Amino acid sequence: MNSPSSYKNLRLFSKPIAFKCLVLVGIALFLSSSPRNLLLIRTRYTSDSSSTSGVRTDKFLEVPQIVWGLNNQKIAFARACLTARTMNRTLLMPSLSASLFYKEVDKLLPFPFDKVFQFERFNSLCGGFVQLARFSDVRNRTQVFDLEKGSGRRWTVERDLEQLKQSVSVDEFEVIRVKGKNPFLWHDHWPVKDYAKVFECMVVVDEISREADKVVTRIRQAGGDRIMTGLVPFVAVHMRIEIDWMIHCKKLEQRQKVSEICSSKREIMERVGNISGLKTPTVLYLAVADSLLEEKEGESSVLAGWREGLIPFEKKKLGVKEEIYGKYSYLIQSAIDYEVCLRADVFVGNSFSTFSSLIVLERTQKARRLGFVSSCEDGGNVWSSYAYNLAGESEGVPRRWMTNMTHSSLEAISYGSNSVSCSSE
Repeated sequence: MNSPSSYKNLRLFSKPIAFKCLVLVGIALFLSSSPRNLLLIRTRYTSDSSSTSGVRTDKFLEVPQIVWGLNNQKIAFARACLTARTMNRTLLMPSLSASLFYKEVDKLLPFPFDKVFQFERFNSLCGGFVQLARFSDVRNRTQVFDLEKGSGRRWTVERDLEQLKQSVSVDEFEVIRVKGKNPFLWHDHWPVKDYAKVFECMVVVDEISREADKVVTRIRQAGGDRIMTGLVPFVAVHMRIEIDWMIHCKKLEQRQKVSEICSSKREIMERVGNISGLKTPTVLYLAVADSLLEEKEGESSVLAGWREGLIPFEKKKLGVKEEIYGKYSYLIQSAIDYEVCLRADVFVGNSFSTFSSLIVLERTQKARRLGFVSSCEDGGNVWSSYAYNLAGESEGVPRRWMTNMTHSSLEAISYGSNSVSCSSE
C-alpha cells in the first residue's frame, strides 16, 4: 500500500505545470554544475543532427581509386556507396580512372568523379539513401582507421559482411579508409534494386550530355527527313567484336562450357535484321571500339552486309570520331557512347558485357516507370532491348531483354549471364 507521502509525489507529477517546473529546475542545476555538461549536450545534438534522413554526414568512408572500364567503375562506385550505407557513413568522393590501365597506362592518373557525374545532383537525388562528400568536408584527417579488406578463397561473403557490421562500432574515428582491392572486386551484399537506385542518381555532367546530343542528332539526320520526324527509330547496336573481347569471350566460353557469349559479325547482323517491328529505313548506330578491331574487320567492314533498309553508321562515317570523341579520354568517350545508346529507340547488346547490361538496367527502370514490367510482346514498351548473343523465341532473332529487378545481387550484370528474359520480375 502506498504511503501518504508517495501518494503526494504521484499527484504532484500528474500535474503538468508542476512537472514542467521541476524539469526546468533540474536542467538548470545540471548545467550550472559543470560547463562540460553543456558542451556534452551540444555535441550530442550536433552528432544526432549530422545526418541526411538516416545517412550520417559527420562520419566518412574512403575507398581506393576506382579503375577499369566505365561501367566497371560505375558498379565499383555503387558498391562503395552501398558499403558506406551499411556502415552508416558518407562516402568520400572517390577518384575514377581516365583509361583502361592495360591499354593506356600513362592515363591511369586519378580522374575526378565530378568531371563525369554531377556531384550536387547525385546528393539531391540520392539524399536519404546514400551520401557523397568531398575530402574538404573532413574536419580532422588524423582520425583515420585503416580497414584491410580480406582476399582469397577463405575470405567468404559471410566473413566480409561480418567485417562490415563490426566496423559500424568503430565510431571514434571520423574516417574509415578501406585498403586493398578495387571496389568492383569486393563481395556483393545488395540487391539489384539498391544498385539501380544509385545508378539513377549518377547523372552525367552537362558537357557529356551535350556531346551525346550532338551524336544523336547526327544519327537521326543521317536517315534523312523521315528519321528527323521521328517516324522511324534508330537502333543502337553495341558490337563486341574487338580483338580483346573475342579473346576474353572465347576463354569464358571454354571455362563455362557454353557457346552463347561470343557473336560473330554475321550473327549480329542476322539477328538485328530479324527484330520484329522494325520499319525501313532504319538507322543503325554501331557502338564499336573501331581502334581495337582486327585489320580485316576494319571500319568499312562493319558497315557492309546489313539487310536492305538498315542504314549503318559508326563514328567515322557520322563525322564525330575526331570532332567529338577524339577530344576526350577513354572514360569520357565511353560515357558519351553510353548516353547515345541509352537514348536509342531500340538497343541491342551482349548479355555478357557490363556496358550492355547497365544500359539495359537503366532502360528497364525507365520502362517500369511507364508501367511496363515486360517486353515479351511487340508494341507498347518504348525502351525495347535485345541480346544478340542469345537466341530469341524463333530462329534467327535476338532474345528480348529486361533486367530482372528481383535478383538479390548484381552478379548477372557484373559478370554476364545467359539467363536473361523479357520480364523484369
